[in-house]
Amino acid sequence: MGEIKDRIKGNINQAVGGMKQQSDDPAVREEGDAQKLKGTGQDLKGKVKGIINGL
Repeated sequence: MGEIKDRIKGNINQAVGGMKQQSDDPAVREEGDAQKLKGTGQDLKGKVKGIINGL
């Protein structure tokens, strides 16, 4: 069950990060890059958990 939660969090962070990347403020764009990367990591973590639970 934790895998789904991680993947949802990851997708939300990727979406919010993508919106922040559209900002005119360079600091907010950088924050968006970091948040999008965090989301990618959370999504990957969820996928790995799913694979491990499937074994």
